[in-house]
Amino acid sequence: MARESQGYGRTRRAFNVFLAGIALVAAFPVGAQTPSPAPRLLVLGDSLSAGYNIQAREAFPQRLEAALRAQGVSIQVINAGVSGDTSAGGLTRVDWALGQRPPEFAIVALGANDGLRGLDPEAMERNLDRILTRMKEKGVKTLLAGMLAPPNMGSDYRDRYAAVFPRLAAKHNVPLYPFFLEGIAAKSEFNLSDGIHPNPQGVDVMVANILPAVRKLLAGS
Repeated sequence: MARESQGYGRTRRAFNVFLAGIALVAAFPVGAQTPSPAPRLLVLGDSLSAGYNIQAREAFPQRLEAALRAQGVSIQVINAGVSGDTSAGGLTRVDWALGQRPPEFAIVALGANDGLRGLDPEAMERNLDRILTRMKEKGVKTLLAGMLAPPNMGSDYRDRYAAVFPRLAAKHNVPLYPFFLEGIAAKSEFNLSDGIHPNPQGVDVMVANILPAVRKLLAGS
């Protein structure tokens, strides 16, 4: 009787395994493909994109991803912004940010701190040039976000600084978004109390303004 019971138990377990196998085949039929992962968009920037003194969910990359997904675009936006970073700092970490599996797309939004500190625009250009070269070598389609120097730096500095971004965009044949802070610069309602960094409302304005350029980047046009 005990042996019969043991034999029945083994048969029942084998039958259950058989049923589980059928269910697995039904769930994953032969030839079925798993969904491809969403393409990735890296935002290599400074505090303006990192989300300085606001919630992580309110930072530019997160709000950009939400806006794109609301328009039906499947995308993962990666926040590679570091507060206080200059173009030189961005260059030192570009390979780390790209990682072993580089993203398909990137926004390079660096240079604001170079301008605030009055650093040499020619040095900034060399740094950004090397960053864009690295993006190209890795096959990353890139949008360059421009910046303007503070008005107290004088006209000569401002002109030299402003000329860097269109010159690099032309050299590397990448699209240029002329001014990353378009629509919010010097507007108190869109900035934190320091008058420099965007508040959550300012971030939403930044996202709305740059969104058409990002959609063109993702579409390859």
